[in-house]
Amino acid sequence: MKHLPIRLTGQLPDQWLEALDELADDLGLVPSEKGPEIVCAKSDRLAVTSDGNTARITWAEPVQLYRALSLLPRPLAACDIRQTPRFKTVGVMFDCSRNGVLRPETVRFFLRKMAVMGLNFAMLYTEDTYTVPEQPYFGYKRGRYTYDELKAIDDYAYMLGIEVCPCIQTLGHLKRALHWPTLAGLRDNADVLLADLDETYDFIDQMVRAASAPFRSKRIHIGMDEAYGVGLGEHLSRFGYEDPRAIIGRHLRRVLDITDKYGLEPMMWSDMYFHLDGGGRSGGGYGGDGMPSEKAVAAVDPRVTLVYWDYYHAKEAEYAWVLKKHTAFPVPTVFAGGIWTWAGPAPAYQLTIPNTVAGLTACMKAGVDTVFATCWGDNGAETDLLTALPGMQLYAEMTYTGVYDPDALAERFRRCCDGDIQAFLDLSLLNALPDMPVDPGDPVNLAKIMLYQDPLAELFGADTADLELAGHYGGLTTLYARYGAENPPYRLLFDFYAALAHALSLKCAWHQGAADAVRRGDRDRAAALAEGLPDAVDAVEALRAAWRKLWESTKRPHGFEVIDLRLGGVAARLATAKERMDAFAVGTVDDIPELSEPPLPFLRRENGSLHCLNIMNEIVSPSTYDWAW
Repeated sequence: MKHLPIRLTGQLPDQWLEALDELADDLGLVPSEKGPEIVCAKSDRLAVTSDGNTARITWAEPVQLYRALSLLPRPLAACDIRQTPRFKTVGVMFDCSRNGVLRPETVRFFLRKMAVMGLNFAMLYTEDTYTVPEQPYFGYKRGRYTYDELKAIDDYAYMLGIEVCPCIQTLGHLKRALHWPTLAGLRDNADVLLADLDETYDFIDQMVRAASAPFRSKRIHIGMDEAYGVGLGEHLSRFGYEDPRAIIGRHLRRVLDITDKYGLEPMMWSDMYFHLDGGGRSGGGYGGDGMPSEKAVAAVDPRVTLVYWDYYHAKEAEYAWVLKKHTAFPVPTVFAGGIWTWAGPAPAYQLTIPNTVAGLTACMKAGVDTVFATCWGDNGAETDLLTALPGMQLYAEMTYTGVYDPDALAERFRRCCDGDIQAFLDLSLLNALPDMPVDPGDPVNLAKIMLYQDPLAELFGADTADLELAGHYGGLTTLYARYGAENPPYRLLFDFYAALAHALSLKCAWHQGAADAVRRGDRDRAAALAEGLPDAVDAVEALRAAWRKLWESTKRPHGFEVIDLRLGGVAARLATAKERMDAFAVGTVDDIPELSEPPLPFLRRENGSLHCLNIMNEIVSPSTYDWAW
């Protein structure tokens, strides 16, 4: 990209020269004594005005200056742009705990994009993927960050005007750490720490100290969401039954004593207080018609900020109601929405956009001052977080303009990310056919289901019997190959999706005909289907190679062994399917029992949509896969 020289004068952030050197490629600008003058001044709002010769920029914080520079017309022309952020703090949380640990270089890439967008807050979600010096098995062989790596990330973010806040767990979601024998004595159950045990709080002290030490921020996210079964495992055996609310409240106080010790300002997910009132697990457990109970309110310590997380609704009123519920608690509320990167290999923008617009609009009206987007990686981090860039842009544009404007969003994405936003949004076509209805809290994820569906067990035969998927994915193969050529910075990303679509097209051709051929005794068709399977195996191997190349370009290599094993299993089962279908085709066997058994519906709704199924083990087989007995 050719960089436009500009001459910056006036009030500028302390590290603006270093920041603009890092952002030169992202902005397409370079400070120089030549070029048009840009007069900068610190103010209480962002503004970009120009008469076509000289421009003026006002900014309230460094990221607003960098966003303003990205708003400058090219070439410089008359303009009058004025934007007031609707939120004081807005940013992104990147999941680095579900096998995919972002490389430090990738974190710096995202930080640069955030600065140009105008986002000022970031979190790396690390359950056990940071170094705790006293605990050598904590994050062992999981790609954990070192202190020096996190300190360097914080220094880089600080230069750009972005706050990085540690984001850990101090009650639940610690299964990967607690499965080691050295920490097994701290388990209430497989996922949850044993409250009321002094050794537990020594461990939490070590975690809090290690997680917070690399960062300037005094904020820390202590997690504590989805701690299901608290008090009902080892705690029950040792101490007897007690209301889980009381256990959580007591545990929280001890955790906050630790954060107080280090001068930290903690926040935590708020769902457990609603879950204990019977709110349920779906959609964060915020259901129910009433306000929080007195017991739930009493369990909240005034030293903590509550984070309301919700990615599951498309109506503003639904978010507004839960935000109102949070006013019952005597503490501030932060909102966490979601960029749907966790439903399989492809992002779900058919949910991300409407749910984000509804949630952020409700937050603006409720006066929430801090929001962030979560980018989770459930069940193996199969979706590369590069796909989150359009969602990040959406958060930025709604923050600074207050509205969702698809055309303006696309133009801003082109400027900030050097990409075609429609190409990224079209990745969601992998998940559902274009006319298939989608529930705002339960995405269709056909790509994952069809990739891992066993070629013989075929659990979803009834669900997909009337869907023409082979042709759909064949068309996407061509589309994504074109998008890769048209978006050079993201070539590896679109190469991967083209390979995925190709593998799916061949695999779905089998699924659309195999069972019917066996039931009808059509041996000629069976022979033709079997003949196509070696190409499907080759396509799966090509997918594995493209996936690994993409994975290692953005993440540490740790965790890809799970993808290797999954795709190796897919290829092995396709090879087995060929052998057995060949035998059926030539008459060596008269039946393939798994295929001839009448299919039963599993995920199909009455409206023609499909429920989401995001656990690979449950997709592959109804037989036991993850149990030792």
